[in-house]
Amino acid sequence: MASGGCMKVIKYFLFLFNLLFFILGAVILGFGIWILVDKTSFIAVLHGSSSSLKIGSYILIAVGGVTMIMGFLGCIGAVNEVRCLLGLYFSFLLVILLAQIAAGVLIYLQRESLKTEMSGVIHELIVNYNPSDTVNASSEATWDYIQHNLQCCGWISYQNWTENHSLANKTNVYPCSCQKNATISEGFCNSTVANLHQVGCVQQVESWLQDNLGIILGVCVGVGVTELIGLVLSICLCGTSKTKITPKYQNTKKTHRPLPNSVE
Repeated sequence: MASGGCMKVIKYFLFLFNLLFFILGAVILGFGIWILVDKTSFIAVLHGSSSSLKIGSYILIAVGGVTMIMGFLGCIGAVNEVRCLLGLYFSFLLVILLAQIAAGVLIYLQRESLKTEMSGVIHELIVNYNPSDTVNASSEATWDYIQHNLQCCGWISYQNWTENHSLANKTNVYPCSCQKNATISEGFCNSTVANLHQVGCVQQVESWLQDNLGIILGVCVGVGVTELIGLVLSICLCGTSKTKITPKYQNTKKTHRPLPNSVE
C-alpha cells in the first residue's frame, strides 16, 4: 500500500516536472527566435556577421522545440504510465543532457576564438561606420545604443574610432554616442577626448558577465539537476509500470460455469 502511494506521488511529481519542462522548452524556443529577429541589442550587432551566432540561434530553436515535445510526451506518459512514452522520454532527456554538457565544454574550449571573432565583427563595424549610409543602419544604430547606455566608446577604447574611414583626416570628431551626457546618440559630433567615455565596451561587457556569472551558472546547474531528477523519476516509474496493468486494457479471463449434468 505504501509502495503504491509512493508511486502515485512520483507519477504526479513527474507530471509537474514535465509541465515545467514544457514551459522551459517554450522559453528556449522564444530565446532562439529573439536572437534571430532582435534589432535593438548587442546581439543584433553580431548577428549580421557572425555565423556562429546564427547557428547557435537555430540550435536553440531546435532544442526548444524538442524540449516542448519531450515535456508533452512526459506528461502523457506519467499520467497514463505508458512505458513506451516514458522510455522515449528518458532517452531524449539523456541525449539533451549529454548535448548540453558537450556544448558547455565546447564553448569553454573555444572561448578565445569566439572572443576573437566577436572582436573582428565589432572592429569591422567601427571601421565602416557611416551614418549617411543605410547598408548597416540597423547594426550601427544598435552599436550607438550600446555605447550610449553602457557609457563606453569603441571596443577597446575610444582610439578605435581613429580607424574609421569617414573620420580620416578629421580631428575631434567622434560618434555622438561616445560623449558624456550626450543628448544625441546617433551620427558624428564634434567633441574633445576629455568629453568622451574613456572605457571600452569590451570591458563593460566583461564586467556585466562577471557580475551575472553567479546567476548564469546557477541557472545552468539548476537546469542540469532538474534534468537528472527527471531521468531518475522517469526510470523509476517506467520500471514499476511494467507490473501494473491498466484496468482499461486488462484481459479478463472468462470463467466457464460447469454445464449442468445432462439428464439421462
